Amino acid sequence: MAEAAAEFLARLWTLDAIVPVPPSNTRKSQPVMTVADGIARRLGVPLCAGCLTKVKQTPQLKDITDYDKRMEVLSGAFSADPNLTRGRRLLLFDDLYGSGATVGHIAEVLKRDGLADSVFLLTLTTK
Repeated sequence: MAEAAAEFLARLWTLDAIVPVPPSNTRKSQPVMTVADGIARRLGVPLCAGCLTKVKQTPQLKDITDYDKRMEVLSGAFSADPNLTRGRRLLLFDDLYGSGATVGHIAEVLKRDGLADSVFLLTLTTK
């Protein structure tokens, strides 16, 4: 997956870092992190897991169907580190795209609070 994603991305954008969406659940092995790391290595750009931090626990949004409720749950859930993101062209990476609430909110946080120049998105699958 990482190889195919990297080949696809290399034709589209010049990136400064890959930012994986922090997982909702703690697991020994995080698939999003594994694939994001593989993409970063193949593209020769850093994986920036510290660019984005989940600062409050949220339920898995795949179980919440109402968009407004999703946005309420996401409010204040993430923080961006402008020391790592300011002026950078970032690829936000997640495994699942549902309503777009999570990635839309995170992209806003990366641009507004993290002062990122650009935020691009890649997800592996849809709901």
